Amino acid sequence: MQNHIYYTQYALQFAGMQIPELVTVFNRQVGNTGWTGMRAYHDQALIDEFLRRGIDVSAIYDGKTISFAYPIRYDFAVNRLAIID
Repeated sequence: MQNHIYYTQYALQFAGMQIPELVTVFNRQVGNTGWTGMRAYHDQALIDEFLRRGIDVSAIYDGKTISFAYPIRYDFAVNRLAIID
């Protein structure tokens, strides 16, 4: 997937964003149940950018599946994403 042109475009876009912007991008997807190939590239590039920055994404990603069931926030003190209740 990482070698696909659309993944690369998203990865470059996300690399230029600050963490709060990435969180906003994620939160815009919450509740969206539509699925396309483009969304797969978008979502994987987004998760990969969080991981590239060393952010703990275990609240939303298990290594295979990304959950967009709830909005998230970034907890700077522990460098992880947390679900907003």
